[in-house]
Amino acid sequence: MLSLSNFSENTTEIVYQNRNNKQYKNMIFDITDSVKYIGVDDMDLDLFESQYIIPNGISYNSYLIADEKIAIMDTADARKADEWFANLEEALAGRTPDFLVVHHLEPDHAGCIARLVERYPSIELVAGAKSEKMLGQFFDGIDLASRTRFVGEGDTLSLGSRTLTFLMAPMVHWPEVMVSYDDRDKIVFSADAFGKFGALSADEEWACEARRYYFNICGKYGPPVQALLKKLSALDVAKICPLHGPILEENLGYYIGLYDTWSSYQPETEGVFIAYASIHGGTAAVAERMAEILRAKGTPKVSIADLSRDDMAEAVEDAFRYSKLLLAAASYDGGVFPPMHDFIHHLQIKGWRNRRVGLIENGSWGPTAGRTMRGMLEGMRDVEIVSPMVTILSRMKESNLPAMEELADALLAENE
Repeated sequence: MLSLSNFSENTTEIVYQNRNNKQYKNMIFDITDSVKYIGVDDMDLDLFESQYIIPNGISYNSYLIADEKIAIMDTADARKADEWFANLEEALAGRTPDFLVVHHLEPDHAGCIARLVERYPSIELVAGAKSEKMLGQFFDGIDLASRTRFVGEGDTLSLGSRTLTFLMAPMVHWPEVMVSYDDRDKIVFSADAFGKFGALSADEEWACEARRYYFNICGKYGPPVQALLKKLSALDVAKICPLHGPILEENLGYYIGLYDTWSSYQPETEGVFIAYASIHGGTAAVAERMAEILRAKGTPKVSIADLSRDDMAEAVEDAFRYSKLLLAAASYDGGVFPPMHDFIHHLQIKGWRNRRVGLIENGSWGPTAGRTMRGMLEGMRDVEIVSPMVTILSRMKESNLPAMEELADALLAENE
C-alpha cells in the first residue's frame, strides 16, 4: 500500500519520450491486457479553459476496460469527438459497452456523452451522486438521470474479474468529482488529479506542466486534495490514470510526494520568486538589481518574471513553488499597475498562503503601489510581509541600495 510517509522517497524527475513512440501516435494502446487508452490529443486549442496557454497541446484521456462487461472511463471534448469515437470503435472490436463511468462532468471530459448514448442506447452511466443536478444543465432535453447509476463513497461495480470501487473527491476540482479503483490491475482512475498540460505526444518532464496545471486548476483546493491522498494511501496502487497527461506507473512516490507538498501549501523549492510590473523600465531595473543582491547573499534559487509579458499561469505556479516572494510594482491611477493587481488577485483566488513577502513600490509622485499590494496581501492566510518596504522615486539610485540590501536580509532571515 502507498504510505504518505514514503511519498517523497525519490524525487528524480522523469522525462516522457513519447514523440517517437508509435503507441502514443496511434493514441490507442494497452495499459494492461484488458485496459486500453482510447483518448485523443488536441494540438489545435490555443487556450485551455479559455485562459491557459498550452504550447504543447492537451490530452483528453479516456480508457476502456474490457472484462465480462465493458466499461468506458470518461469520454472526451466534443472538439475531438470524431477521433475519440474512432478510437472507441477500434478498441471495442465489435462489442457493445455496458457502462460509461463519468468521473467528472466538465465538458473536456464529458463532451461526447450525448452522442455515445445515442449510439449505444443500452449503455448505463455511472456517476457520483452530486452529478445528478449537473447532468440536466449540460445536456438539456436528454434524460440522462434515468439511465444513470448514482454512486457514493465506497460503492462498487463488478465488471467480472474485477471490481471498481468509487471514492468521492469533491472539489478536486468540481463538487461532483470521483475517482475509481480497479482492484484487479491496481489502477486508480484519478479524474483531474495528477493531470498536466501537454499532449501525450509531447516530450517533456512531468513536473513543470503538472505544477502549472495543479496550481491554476486545483490550487485553491488543497484540503480536498489532501483528503484524496489519504484515501489513496490505503490502496495498493500500481498505476494512476488521470484525465490529462501521461499514465503514471513508475516511481509513484515522486508524483504523490509533489502532490502532497503542493496541496499542503508548502514550498517545493527554497528560493525567491521576483514578480515585477514595470511601465517604463524603472521598476524592471530595480527587480533585476534585487535578483543580483539576493544571489550575492547566497540565495539557492532566484527566479524572475515580468508580469506584463510573461505567462500569468507560470507566475502563479512560481509563487506557489518558491519559499519567498518579492513583488515590485509601479504606481498607477492611485493604486498599482494592473498586471500586478491581476497577479495578486490570481493568488487570492487560488488560496496562496504560508509565505514571506517583500514589497518594492515605484512612483513619480505620491507612490501608491505599496499600500495597494499590502492591502491585498493582508487579507490572505499566513502571509508575512517583511520590512522595510522599499520606495523608488522614478528611477533607482545609489541611495536606494541600503534599503534594498536590508529588504533582502529581512526576506532571507530564518523564521523565528
